[in-house]
Amino acid sequence: MSSDVEEPERKPRGISTEDCQRMVDRAISRDPVVKFLLEKLNEAGCTAGEHFIRIESCPQAVVGGLRIPDGVVVCSNHVSAQEEVNHTLTHELIHAYDHCRAADLDWRNCEHHACSEVRAASLSGDCHFKQELFRGNFGIRGQHQSCVRRRAELSVSMNPHCKLPGMARRAVDRAFERCFADTAPFDRIP
Repeated sequence: MSSDVEEPERKPRGISTEDCQRMVDRAISRDPVVKFLLEKLNEAGCTAGEHFIRIESCPQAVVGGLRIPDGVVVCSNHVSAQEEVNHTLTHELIHAYDHCRAADLDWRNCEHHACSEVRAASLSGDCHFKQELFRGNFGIRGQHQSCVRRRAELSVSMNPHCKLPGMARRAVDRAFERCFADTAPFDRIP
């Protein structure tokens, strides 16, 4: 499962699966980015049906993930607010879009995984200035790119096929320029 990793300083509180389901339903019906990504998935030929987004209690310290072929998982025990659910769905739907449009995407390939993580970190809002301030990262110049690299490397390092020392960093380095420039299905970084 590709996953949106929590950084160590985050303290997850968690909510009930019922509350999480209500937040997911609200995001699907009201959040313009989530709605846009679901529409683009359908246009790409990958229907996100009724059971494409699942709510689970997850043992790993993650807020969500993409489980192929099942769909998106939101970890109710690691999210606590509507904004987190919206953000998690956005991040994971970017992964789903990448998986849909790339005929040869192999999540066991560290560079493939790194490319999708770079795109998701850049396009989902993971690295917006406000998010970085909450994490205690106050840099101005190059902060977005630094954040994208850091978050992509953190996620790729959780891939069991990318566990050797330095493997995640090398994969992100190789994929970064090309994948950071790819903003599809958006016209630009939102």
